Amino acid sequence: MDRNVRAGRVGRARPVGTGYAVTMRSHLRLKRRRSFLRPLALLVAIAGLSACGASGTTPAPSTTASMAMPTGSGGPAASAPAAVQGFGPGCGAASPPATLPAEWTHAPATPKVIPEIVSSQLACGPTRVVFSFIDSDNRPIAAPDRTARVAFFDLGRDSSTPAFSGDGTFIWLIEGQTGIYVVNVEFPESGEWGALFTTAAPGGPPEEVRLRFEVQPMSYTPVLGSTAPSVRTPTLADVGGDVRQISSDRTPDPRFYQLSEDQALAQHKPFVLVFATPAFCTSRVCGPTLDRVKAFAKAYPDLAFINVEPYRLTFAKGLLQPTLDANGQLQATDATNAWRILSEPWIFVVDGAGIVRGTFESVAADAELAAAIGAATK
Repeated sequence: MDRNVRAGRVGRARPVGTGYAVTMRSHLRLKRRRSFLRPLALLVAIAGLSACGASGTTPAPSTTASMAMPTGSGGPAASAPAAVQGFGPGCGAASPPATLPAEWTHAPATPKVIPEIVSSQLACGPTRVVFSFIDSDNRPIAAPDRTARVAFFDLGRDSSTPAFSGDGTFIWLIEGQTGIYVVNVEFPESGEWGALFTTAAPGGPPEEVRLRFEVQPMSYTPVLGSTAPSVRTPTLADVGGDVRQISSDRTPDPRFYQLSEDQALAQHKPFVLVFATPAFCTSRVCGPTLDRVKAFAKAYPDLAFINVEPYRLTFAKGLLQPTLDANGQLQATDATNAWRILSEPWIFVVDGAGIVRGTFESVAADAELAAAIGAATK
């Protein structure tokens, strides 16, 4: 693991005020492994420190529009196009705040709790915000009995009154070791936003900490209501039934390799798509997430489940090995590029009409996954 990630220096929120500020970037490169490292920095810092060694109305299909790709650190490769198609309703932005109160611009010298936004991007429209907490020694402190409430501020409009608030729901990333929180919100516009986290350990006083971040006009990855991209994914039929040639899972479930993603779409079958590579996962939580979905799938014997390795692999000497580029980096598969995931693992739920009904970065709680499947199969 990169020493900067281990130390929590990559992707860390910057001290500013009574909390931390971070400017979220859109990490759009997926042609090389490097594209995964920056979006995954927070997840690695959270999971790696301990692991190293929705029901409601159905959203209408969204439209796509051109969105600019960022430049500079974390931006696209030089040969990438100047713009890509984004997903979601799209929205305008409030004018950047001319000035901000001190609570948004100055941080305590020795914070006890540091919030981390794990989501690789935040965009207009319904958004599942994934976050966690670490202490001043970079140790994960998220726990089922630690409370987490978040108030969100549209800083371009009103830095003193929250636009909306929500309680974070805790989910284990690695059972009994480290976890995250999720809160579902809807950002009405892009631009600079702020979050006020209120958290308390069992029996302890509540602590408040702030963080600034950017909301993008559209999402780079398919969102709820998007049309699922069609792409060929490996199946057992491609390898004579030898699952070792297409899965790095030590205990693979053959059911997850029966149907290609494009076949499921063509046959109008609802399905759950899991991008996870237990052997080569940079976030170290692919194995636990895939195991969780495999166990969950037993309750849905008639639903298609598809696992996809997000990196290009070659089967040699009885083992899957990464296919590296000229710089010795992992390379994204066609499926990864088609779905444009910015991190791994990632779970999507798609209905029989090919519309995305669930999208879960990192991990999904059983209740979240059940609700998405219910929307996809009703």
